[in-house]
Amino acid sequence: MRAFKPDPGLPLFEAVQRRFLSVTELSELVKRALDARLGALWVRGEISNLRAAPSGHLYFTLKDDKCQIAAVMFRRQGAALRFRPENGMAVLCLGRVSVYSTRGDLQFYVDEMEAHGKGALYLAFEQLKARLGTEGLFSPERKKSLPFLPSAVGIVTSDRGAALHDMLRILRNRYPERRVVIRPVRVQGDGAAEEIAAGIEDLNRLGAVDVIIVGRGGGSLEDLWAFNEEAVARAIFASTIPVVSAVGHE
Repeated sequence: MRAFKPDPGLPLFEAVQRRFLSVTELSELVKRALDARLGALWVRGEISNLRAAPSGHLYFTLKDDKCQIAAVMFRRQGAALRFRPENGMAVLCLGRVSVYSTRGDLQFYVDEMEAHGKGALYLAFEQLKARLGTEGLFSPERKKSLPFLPSAVGIVTSDRGAALHDMLRILRNRYPERRVVIRPVRVQGDGAAEEIAAGIEDLNRLGAVDVIIVGRGGGSLEDLWAFNEEAVARAIFASTIPVVSAVGHE
């Protein structure tokens, strides 16, 4: 059998057989191919060129020491973050690679982001503490003095937990004549921080206690997270009544 040898003087395809793609069609073809072949991916990298758009979307570059890729995290996904992304931060991102058809750019669409190294909750705590510290919320001169023997004590905690029973038992044993005002709140889960802050504000409006105890029993960092929220910190700062933190049972 003789091997086929194309005539270099002839075109590879006849003109009637040629199929030209527009730039848009080419971009869409690449996009569909990527979307079909690549699913969700975890990618580790460093954030750079971070830009928060007025729309709430986050645009940034995800890079390592050799390569980089443009990335975007839309507002809906970004709202679920517990920490604030920053340039130079090492992160783990879950998302998908696709093509932004208008420009033909390869882009990583991020659905979830975790801090790499330090946990997201710890990082969020550090960031919030630093930000509130610059506002003076933790300045020693702004701390309120505790009364030596308060005549009335306010307690902001769950009315179903063991912590409340422990606090009441100790108050009865040590200071049996003290009046106690209890403001029940959720101490864990969605909305708990707002309830704790509202409890502090309510006792301030009532004005019938000399000191406020805010607390609960022990737990993991996640369990205790409501007490680290900004709403609680600002409510304590705004309180005209001294506030004592009591996490643990005794």
